[in-house]
Amino acid sequence: MKSRETLIRLKKFQADEKRRRLNQIESMIADFDRMAGDLDREILAEETKAGIKDSSHYAYPTYAKAAATRRDNLKRSADELKEQQADAKAALDEALAELRKAEQLEERDQLRDRVVDASVEFGMLGAAR
Repeated sequence: MKSRETLIRLKKFQADEKRRRLNQIESMIADFDRMAGDLDREILAEETKAGIKDSSHYAYPTYAKAAATRRDNLKRSADELKEQQADAKAALDEALAELRKAEQLEERDQLRDRVVDASVEFGMLGAAR
């Protein structure tokens, strides 16, 4: 039974690692979205200050152009992370399913052992009569 307990600990560790990876990805997505929002506000402030909202205008603020490029890169990176997030969720679900399966096997083994122990005990009681 020790090998089954070791297997369960291993499956718990693997599930925890996958959960940490998913949380890390979700945190990065949130950070990128927050930074993109900050850049949106800075771009709007620059455009308001310059009085020019058309990015193709010759006098459009250089800082606003650079900030827009950074914002677009952040959004692209967040989209790529969302794909990784879906894969990480699937991996976590699979790891949790494997953990549940191992735990169910352990429960089944424990139940079988209790039944055997009860049968032996009952057999001894029956033989004593």
